Amino acid sequence: MTAFAALYAVHLLAALVWVGGMFFAWMVLRPAAVAALEAPQRLKLWAEVFRRFFTWVWGAVVLLPVSGMGMLHMHFSGLEGAPRYVQIMMGLYIAMLALFLRIQALLLPELRRAIDAGDWPTGGNVLGRIRRVVGFNLLIGLLLVVVTALRPTL
Repeated sequence: MTAFAALYAVHLLAALVWVGGMFFAWMVLRPAAVAALEAPQRLKLWAEVFRRFFTWVWGAVVLLPVSGMGMLHMHFSGLEGAPRYVQIMMGLYIAMLALFLRIQALLLPELRRAIDAGDWPTGGNVLGRIRRVVGFNLLIGLLLVVVTALRPTL
């Protein structure tokens, strides 16, 4: 296996964990939790899901730019030689990172405070805001996958 192939595999796995995890949470776990759990249990479940999933997302947040920059320098000799789709990928990563950091730094602490206080209406409101941000981040992630697959020459 070449060094480029190893970086590419790491890059793909990191993206798969992040985008695939959001897809699973949005399309499968959320509807199941709404159907099966009352608000207090659902909020506690999501707090635990976020705690566990975001550990993996932090790994992706670190591995994606490291592996991406490595591939960029190995394959294109730097950003100047990279096609436009690589620059689009980098921009979409930054947008996804900003949304993730918003959830991590601002919304999750608010959710935890509501759960600790037993304030289920506020917790539900915060969870709804998190859901919208995750949904938007998922759309960006899916767009990023499409751009990567199509590799448009712009």
